[in-house]
Amino acid sequence: MARSALLNVMVQAALKAGKSLSRDFGEVQNLQVSVKGPSDFVSQADIKAERLVREELLKSRPTYGFLGEESEEIKGTDGAHRWIVDPLDGTTNFLHGIPQFAVSIALERNGEIVAGVIFNPATDELYTAEKGGGAFLNDRRIRVAARKVLSDCVVGCGIPHLGRGAHGKFLLELRHVMGEVAGVRRMGAAALDLAYVAAGRLDGFWEAELNPWDIAAGLLLIREAGGFVSDMHDGQDMFHTGTVVAGNEYIRKALIEVIARPIPKA
Repeated sequence: MARSALLNVMVQAALKAGKSLSRDFGEVQNLQVSVKGPSDFVSQADIKAERLVREELLKSRPTYGFLGEESEEIKGTDGAHRWIVDPLDGTTNFLHGIPQFAVSIALERNGEIVAGVIFNPATDELYTAEKGGGAFLNDRRIRVAARKVLSDCVVGCGIPHLGRGAHGKFLLELRHVMGEVAGVRRMGAAALDLAYVAAGRLDGFWEAELNPWDIAAGLLLIREAGGFVSDMHDGQDMFHTGTVVAGNEYIRKALIEVIARPIPKA
């Protein structure tokens, strides 16, 4: 596949950060004896990866803005462009030695995502997309799954944990969804979950309490793979609502309907 100069910059930044994360991931078995503790180790891996990405991107496009999970937002002088970056999506997986984590980089132009890269260094899987150019996994074109009924589908979700999210609300959503589908999966890295929808590995996905850097690249991947994304209210305000529902045309609509069902009467 032919990549634009901008996408090549994004890919190189993701690969560079991924190489750093791979080295740190190899040290996970030593975390229990770390003097500063595992949380500090992972935060340093996060910060180092984001610094590598930021340096690589801003070296190429110094006037662009930069929004990352681990640092202060850079407004940039360009006014039209902004990088949106999660240097380590799936931090808890990373900490526990689970090879389901990724570097996620998106380019926003005048409020619209126009390019995205998601890279899992543990599996060497590189997802890329540009607006109007399709979506790819390691240079092979990908498409969302074609299933049309929930009963045939495996869907992904995010599960709120200690200190985060509305647990009761999620349990109600899960109660409704689990009775309609062939399987529910919780992978622990939203960027990869969205990439899996784009690749047809998951038929659909829903989650709340998300940040722009969790989903920006994945939203474009799904659209360019022929899929559909919205917030839980069937709108396009995912960055502000922090919610996302994804799938093909049929499954996204079905998921929205199911997760919005009221509490069943006794």
